[in-house]
Amino acid sequence: MDDYPLIANHGLIGDLQTAALVTTEGSIDWFCAPRFDSPSIFGALLDKGRGGHFRIRPATGAFDTKQMYLPDTAILITRYLSDAGVGEIYDFMPICGKVATDRHRLVRMMRCVRGEMTFEADLAPRFDYGRATHEADVSESGAVFRSAAGAMTVHGVREPEDERLAQVQTSDTGDVHMSLTLRAGQTRGLVLETGDSGSPREIRVAEVQQLLEETTLFWKSWLAHSTYTGRWRETLQRSAITLKLMTYAPTGGIVAAPTAGLPEQVGGERNWDYRFTWVRDASFSVFALLAMGFTEEAGDFTRWLLARVKAQAQAGDDVPLHLMYRVDGSSDLTEEILEHWEGYRGSYPVRIGNGAAGQLQLDIYGEAIDSVYYGVQRGLPSGHAGWSALLGLLDWLADHWDQPEAGIWETRGGDKDFTYGRVTRTTSRTSTTRSGTRAAMRYCAWSASRW
Repeated sequence: MDDYPLIANHGLIGDLQTAALVTTEGSIDWFCAPRFDSPSIFGALLDKGRGGHFRIRPATGAFDTKQMYLPDTAILITRYLSDAGVGEIYDFMPICGKVATDRHRLVRMMRCVRGEMTFEADLAPRFDYGRATHEADVSESGAVFRSAAGAMTVHGVREPEDERLAQVQTSDTGDVHMSLTLRAGQTRGLVLETGDSGSPREIRVAEVQQLLEETTLFWKSWLAHSTYTGRWRETLQRSAITLKLMTYAPTGGIVAAPTAGLPEQVGGERNWDYRFTWVRDASFSVFALLAMGFTEEAGDFTRWLLARVKAQAQAGDDVPLHLMYRVDGSSDLTEEILEHWEGYRGSYPVRIGNGAAGQLQLDIYGEAIDSVYYGVQRGLPSGHAGWSALLGLLDWLADHWDQPEAGIWETRGGDKDFTYGRVTRTTSRTSTTRSGTRAAMRYCAWSASRW
């Protein structure tokens, strides 16, 4: 189990629709597509042998590594230092934007900074959480991996004069191994593209360099909206980038985490799937982003939230708001166990979906209303339809605020009376009578609408 890298030894990259984790030794061991909550293509994070990975590392056995982000971006640099030379990998995902797509690109630029370095690349996808077999079709330009659960294409980044520098081998399991020797000043790489995009093509270095510049410009331009200028500016901006990476741009839903199955305690069984939008967690994320001046994400989430309230009212749901949703707003989060995976460092079982989705957790209403109120204070309009939906929510809450519930800890042993929930979903100044609660909450909503 020591072969598993520490959870802290990962960097996060993404394109605002999905994300990937890269270890400090250059292995992508978690990547789901086309969305955060889609089945994994690389899942070695949760099963080293059967999860799948995309690893690039020096061929030499002795090297040191350092990992950092290009300043003010989500572009990750993994640096290798050996006696023979110094090399780097630039990992990033070009931004997809607000239109949902099955096509996602993951760029891995290999550079030799000093001396000479031979890079080895291992492409071992395991579609559908490792439940689907695949075939590989390799050509001089790259490789296509196809399975019943999906497909992806890997394009080679090269220049015409060095096409023969790469050596490619294919295993019986459909995995691909490649080695490439670079000298100081040379840049080459691989571009992974999800979906069945046909045959791989040769990509020139200048094209990938252009993608790098465009992605850099996006992150720097987005970060320029920050209004925070205090002493912790660099730290807070890095945190803001991470929150942005966990935002699903097509809807505004913010996932609690881009991962599933990581244990609360190594070896334990509390291994939950967090690739969904918790009303509570997303509301806290909105607080943080708004406090730094990022209003677009808060506006998108508020619209997403109010759309959930409206949809459930129209459907005649028993509650006006669920605890969590998928990023597209659907609420089917049936929990299942991946029996064939051992879990991170043996932390079995690995769960996907989340059985807590059907729980009653009344504190989420206070946090949701707070996020809307905070947004209105900063000039984000909610409109008449939005406030009407909120008032319907408040009427329901005034009649049900004292029910037993699962609480913020999502206990699975039955509903209880939790102090945290009651404090959060009401206020200390509010009467505990139904009429008093309704009047006070309506006043809070009305006050917020007047800002």
